[in-house]
Amino acid sequence: MKTNKAYIAMTEKYSARNYHPLPVVLVRGKGVWVWDVEGRKYLDMLSAYSALNQGHCHPYIAKAAIKQAKRLTLTSRAFHNDQMGLFLQKLCTMTGYTKALPMNSGAEAVETAIKVARKWGYLKKKIARNRAEIIVCKNNFHGRTTTIVGFSSEAQYREGFGSFTPGFTIIPYNSIQALERAITKNTVGFLFEPIQGEGGVVVPDNGYLSACAKICKRKNVLMIDDEIQTGLGRTGKLFACQYEKIRPDIVIVGKALSGGFYPVSAILCDNRIMDILHPGDHGSTFGGNPLASVIGAAALEVIKREKLPQRALRLGTWFMEELKKIKSPIIKEVRGRGLLIGVVLKKKARPYCEQLMKKGILAKETHEMVVRFAPPLVITKKELQWALPRIAKVLKDARR
Repeated sequence: MKTNKAYIAMTEKYSARNYHPLPVVLVRGKGVWVWDVEGRKYLDMLSAYSALNQGHCHPYIAKAAIKQAKRLTLTSRAFHNDQMGLFLQKLCTMTGYTKALPMNSGAEAVETAIKVARKWGYLKKKIARNRAEIIVCKNNFHGRTTTIVGFSSEAQYREGFGSFTPGFTIIPYNSIQALERAITKNTVGFLFEPIQGEGGVVVPDNGYLSACAKICKRKNVLMIDDEIQTGLGRTGKLFACQYEKIRPDIVIVGKALSGGFYPVSAILCDNRIMDILHPGDHGSTFGGNPLASVIGAAALEVIKREKLPQRALRLGTWFMEELKKIKSPIIKEVRGRGLLIGVVLKKKARPYCEQLMKKGILAKETHEMVVRFAPPLVITKKELQWALPRIAKVLKDARR
């Protein structure tokens, strides 16, 4: 079995059809490049939705993972291990928070932030029992659990999965007035993305986040920043919220926290919030395990050593300007920050992604009309220059 078609046929026979991937079967990756089972080479412009900021199979992370995998992989949280403290110390030191709670997937970390915010509301804000409310934004994407899809505004994410968890208020994104109006005496948190990635790479107006921060502080509401996709260098700073010089009460991280090797996520906050948790309140068998901890620490070290946020800012600014120069009747807008860029089309983006694949570039549509370009942050200007004429050729063809 050596063809893409054969592997895809086998997968579709045995797998739930809950995804619609591009018709390519990848077998190997190195840096920004991947190869399919037939030997074709592609430039990865998706980075597993920003989980691969450090590139595919980064040798520093791989070495650390292999060494730890031979030593100790899992203890559960019933016992201490010698790596979790080191990992969390590095994570807190780099980000400037005093406490971290490790989990596995991004959705788990979002659920953790919701639980922590609610309990904080009951214990510290003295909200009436079971009345806590969290404000979220229209067009959000925070994960796929039943709680999270319950406050999605995307009909497909909700259809067939109710009943849903109460306690969430949906407001328009990028509206300071909507946030002000939505806050009640029972509001414990405002959960947001500093850039809506799955929503189409939607960048809010300058000043929006800082204004929201002032409102939250005045109303004693926790600002909960989901940086799972935008964080750890992707947008040109360690966190996208830093563009407005704000320090959210809770930050959610995942994806690139593992460099693409293993599910690692966490929430970050200070003692005044995290100290509401007591043994038995929350947990995870795999969260903070020694293998994940070593991988997470190595992934952070690569971000720091290779100055990936600065690299994303420099190359992303240049690349976005070059994309804006493409003259095409189907391009509506180019937007983004750092190396998280969306090209908004006037037609559905899927056929253009399929054509990009044929030219050796793997990108994926989001929100139907947007082609997202988010390569590993280790990409070079030369590699982006290789991609640009191919992207231009595909996007100039208005016939698709």
